[in-house]
Amino acid sequence: MSGKIEIFCDGACSGNPGVGGWGAILRWNGHEKELSGAHGETTNNRMEMTAAIEALSALKRPSTVIIATDSQYLVKGMTEWIKGWIRKGWVNSKKEPVLNRDLWERLLEHTRQHKVEWQWIRGHNGHTENERCDELARKAIEAYRQGARLKAEG
Repeated sequence: MSGKIEIFCDGACSGNPGVGGWGAILRWNGHEKELSGAHGETTNNRMEMTAAIEALSALKRPSTVIIATDSQYLVKGMTEWIKGWIRKGWVNSKKEPVLNRDLWERLLEHTRQHKVEWQWIRGHNGHTENERCDELARKAIEAYRQGARLKAEG
């Protein structure tokens, strides 16, 4: 395993569902990399998960990773709920299919390659990296909308 990598991630949605964006910061050994993207007609939870997936996908080798997010859904899903979902055949406590199973499975696939610690941070509370990730996500939403507008006009 290489050195410890910090990942900060956030998702945003304009309407829920609606156009969504995600942002992530990867920090390792004094270097930082920012990632972002957007999707049409999605949810905030899917964008939170996508930010983590895309950040983990950017890693080149097995690593020790700390992922900080303001999404309790993401943290609790990966640290508390997922083992039960798998054991019960991807059914939740209400005996309903687990939402976003496709993304949970992708997260599982990525976390098997790394040693991952999940940290919840309070969102919109002055946390510098969380605020930057939110800004990246919101800019991605605007870029997506601008691209869709230009496409419709063209």
